[in-house]
Amino acid sequence: MEAAKRKRNSTDYDDDEYDTSKPPPPAPPSSSVANGGIDLSLLEALEKSQQNPVEALDIKTVKKLVLAFERRLKENIAARLKYPDQPEKFADSEVELHEEIEKLKILAGGPEFYPEIVNLGTIASITSLLNHENTDIAVDVVGLLQDLTDEDVLEDNDEPAQVLVDALIENNALELLVQLLGKMSDSDPDESAAIYSILATVENFIEVKPSVAELVCERTKLIKWLLTKIKVREFDGNKQYASEILAILLQSSSVNQKKLGQLNGVDALLQAVAMYKSKDPKTPDEEEMVENLFDALCCLLMPLENKERFVKAEGVELMIIIMNQKKMCYGSAIRALDFAMTNYPPACERFVDVMGLKTAFPAFMGKLPLSKKNKKRYKEELEERLVSLVASLFGGILRGSRRDRLLSKFVENECEKIDRLMELYMRYSNRVKLEAERFDRLELDDLEMDEDEKYNRKLEAGLYTLQLIAVILGHLWTSEHPRIRARIDLLLKQQKLTKQDVKDILQEYHDNIGDLEGPEEKERGQSKIQRFISAL
Repeated sequence: MEAAKRKRNSTDYDDDEYDTSKPPPPAPPSSSVANGGIDLSLLEALEKSQQNPVEALDIKTVKKLVLAFERRLKENIAARLKYPDQPEKFADSEVELHEEIEKLKILAGGPEFYPEIVNLGTIASITSLLNHENTDIAVDVVGLLQDLTDEDVLEDNDEPAQVLVDALIENNALELLVQLLGKMSDSDPDESAAIYSILATVENFIEVKPSVAELVCERTKLIKWLLTKIKVREFDGNKQYASEILAILLQSSSVNQKKLGQLNGVDALLQAVAMYKSKDPKTPDEEEMVENLFDALCCLLMPLENKERFVKAEGVELMIIIMNQKKMCYGSAIRALDFAMTNYPPACERFVDVMGLKTAFPAFMGKLPLSKKNKKRYKEELEERLVSLVASLFGGILRGSRRDRLLSKFVENECEKIDRLMELYMRYSNRVKLEAERFDRLELDDLEMDEDEKYNRKLEAGLYTLQLIAVILGHLWTSEHPRIRARIDLLLKQQKLTKQDVKDILQEYHDNIGDLEGPEEKERGQSKIQRFISAL
């Protein structure tokens, strides 16, 4: 992957056909020919023939399993050192080691014993095998770690799980897993299954210890591997999983968002989603992958520097192209634009310059393409995104010809967009009122809620969208355009409302602006809202 990003025209995101026929990776392999020369193809038959009864898991059994594993490992190391060029001499010890690793999987049935396993010191031995010359053995260990850290296994066992994952990390499990990942190829079915298991194990680690999300990016080259994988044109199960892991790594870490931006991640994700600008995914799994890619892109657009990269890479143009094609990614493109344009005027300016208003306002008026998803909720989500997008445009374009073009949209066709805005205002206002009335009924039943909880519940009911609509009305009113003001006055009167109703919504918004972006940004935001309140 190139370290430097070249300037790209939106037409560079080509649209060639690609093969989606490749099936998801098979179940983890039971055998393959190892690069150490050992063929483990008869292991399953061997294990079945033995069929020893499973022992009840207690501390004595745990110690017995660990001791047997350590003995087989020691024997294998000794055989390989003694006969480095004669695989047939250490073949038996390799098979026996494989058997002991498989037996260790019984430990997943007793996560309460994980601290004891750590105390016995066997974690170092287990993780060392991730670097074994025989990749079959390394893959066996991946399977073991995946089982031991499985979400279902660790349910209600948070503390033992933490102890195990901490020990694995201390013994370089993350580094060794990602190194092994780099040795695998999707062209080999067994290795493809191993890739899936490695990604699943990393996800399990993050589930147990969320800080692993940043740790794995800091210590390994996982991000580079994931970016390379999502740019492959052919769809497969591992590409889908790579997109999911990428979204997980980015969803709550500004450190990872910035790091990925520095690694040309914005450009890589734009290339990945561009494959779907004029065609739809062919399967539900592929559809999920595309949603993961857009989730990752939206997370990536949180830091300011990545918004800048998005604009330079002509991401605004690509999203408008996707919207114009009216395919499955239509709503995702609106979401990405919303993230890119929030608190970033250059993206808003670019949007206006490349005819984005012509694309966005028909959608704002409710002219949306059909979707297979839940139509009502899908439509509501798009409405909320479009309101946010229009609010961002007004916040990012304060003067000049672009501002005039934006305002003219609310005058054309008999001010129909102000009518639409008031329609949305009434709908979201009624929803919030219903939620507030529900609070009152709950309090009558002695189920009290504090003010913060009430406010959050109202936000969930649509208050934030209502607040943004009020902000847009504030921008429109302060434009001092006579036709705009007259229309707003008329519509408020028709709905038996006054400007005071809008002021009340703006005041609540003003009073609840947080300082997440710093005290100066909070003060700037409150000053803007106060100007609207004073002007109305």
